[in-house]
Amino acid sequence: MLSLNVSKCKLATSGQRKSVASQSSNTNSKTSIKCEASKREVTLLDYGAGNVRSVRNAITKLGYSIKDVTKPQDIVNAEKLIFPGVGSFGQAMDILQKKKYVDPLMEYLKSDRPFLGICLGLQLLFEGSEESGGCEGLGLIPGRVTKFDASLGLPVPHIGWNTLNVRNPSALLLSDVGARRVYYVHSFRATPSSRNGDWVLATSPYGGDFVAAVNKGNVSATQFHPEKSGRTGLDVLGRFLDPTVAPTSSPSLSSPSSSSSATGLARRVIACLDVRSNDKGDLVVTKGDQYDVREKTEGNEVRNLGKPVELSARYYNEGADEVTFLNITGFRDCPLQDLPMIQVLQQASERVFVPLTVGGGIRGFTDANGISSSALEVAAQYFRSGADKVSIGSDAVEAAIELRQRGGKLLGDTAIEQISKVYGRQAVVVSVDPRRVYVKSPSDVPHQTVKTAKKGPAGEEYCWWQCTVKGGREGRDLGAIELAKAVELMGAGEILLNCIDNDGAKKGFDLELVDAVAKAVEIPVIASSGAGCPAHFSDVFKKTGAAAALAAGIFHRNEVSIQDVKETMDRDGIPTRLGQ
Repeated sequence: MLSLNVSKCKLATSGQRKSVASQSSNTNSKTSIKCEASKREVTLLDYGAGNVRSVRNAITKLGYSIKDVTKPQDIVNAEKLIFPGVGSFGQAMDILQKKKYVDPLMEYLKSDRPFLGICLGLQLLFEGSEESGGCEGLGLIPGRVTKFDASLGLPVPHIGWNTLNVRNPSALLLSDVGARRVYYVHSFRATPSSRNGDWVLATSPYGGDFVAAVNKGNVSATQFHPEKSGRTGLDVLGRFLDPTVAPTSSPSLSSPSSSSSATGLARRVIACLDVRSNDKGDLVVTKGDQYDVREKTEGNEVRNLGKPVELSARYYNEGADEVTFLNITGFRDCPLQDLPMIQVLQQASERVFVPLTVGGGIRGFTDANGISSSALEVAAQYFRSGADKVSIGSDAVEAAIELRQRGGKLLGDTAIEQISKVYGRQAVVVSVDPRRVYVKSPSDVPHQTVKTAKKGPAGEEYCWWQCTVKGGREGRDLGAIELAKAVELMGAGEILLNCIDNDGAKKGFDLELVDAVAKAVEIPVIASSGAGCPAHFSDVFKKTGAAAALAAGIFHRNEVSIQDVKETMDRDGIPTRLGQ
């Protein structure tokens, strides 16, 4: 790949070469510096959808400068081109066509110059996709992109860390990468076939093999996100930029240590940071006891467990699979561009190369200056600042109630629908704050109940979980199971399932709640609230369909380490990502 860059620095004719030879050494030095600078520059095709900041930060961390594509000719002139496709297939193709990028991009690809597509940037290379009602792609690679088959019992979207089967070791993917895991977040995938076999570099398993990476000549693309795959992903990105550079992550640290973690999608361990301003106006990480974040002391101050950016970097280094920021105050009086969480995300994404989710305040609002912003605009600002997913809470409850009142008719006007349409359902998480309610009989309430092993105070054998809003302060006539089904219909890609009763108790997750919701929907469910020891994580993965488990306080206070959790899961035969 680098030979192409060097050749572009050479002069074309013998006469020119003689002229150069006669020039001063100072001119030669300037030419050399210019050529070297060109080698360290990457052209980024950012068409304005989703989180590209993390790609930028990864490129910068690897010592390269970035030139943005602002006009079609920039693609033609690129030395190295990275295309981090984000959002939906149809929207991406529409933008490429409107900006007149399709023809120069095809010219670049067919000239076999250094190219790396990421996620949607891989899918767009194929002939088309059934996403967005069916769309045509660039047609470079034979085959069409189709949705994962949820009827196989697998949560869709496919979210998390999966293994790679490297079919043909290359400069991009050395053979040792297959022993590690990389991060995926997508609902659609390309599949290997006899028509595209010469392109397929690697596959991953999820209800059958799908295309994980492609390569032919200098053109490469990955379905996974190298910028979100920790040190392993940075190695992959670094090898594209310079194949001669040695990997930064040691296989001994990144490889699984036992057969239980050898293949397939890992169960995720997520570190959560509840962020709010304290009474002095400082932004701090806090943790509540059944949602009460104030100390039980005379001062009654907000519990301060550290600084958000520092803690997120610590969790990344300790092996967290994702980091979630939950803004529990909303910052409603701030102009959109000055939201405190924007700064947190921008700084965290420079140090954390795993997925970042932000929740709280993802709704339309009018700031103190009278400027109104829609939920989609708020989400867009978060994505541009480094978030990979946004989490919607109370507004999702109200939207679900209205949807049920309309008999399930979608209007397209909710935050969930609008954000998922633009950025894909995998970008939308719904955070649920339910409270257990006991009943004597399922016929006592219109909500879906379960027979519980933990009887109520009057010996009740059935329960349902009431959804709450405003941080658990107000209940609504809606069950958690009904909510999950409604937001899945609206376009949510994941459920963050809290439990007010178990919050801060350290007695384990509410397994009955997690199991009931996971069985009710096809999208992934994240178990939250109640973890007190590593065994609690193993329990929720062995006894429910949870795709991930989240904890906060036990990590903040160093009562339990992420490494201890993962080693326990591994010993218990639960697939997990070990190392980085």
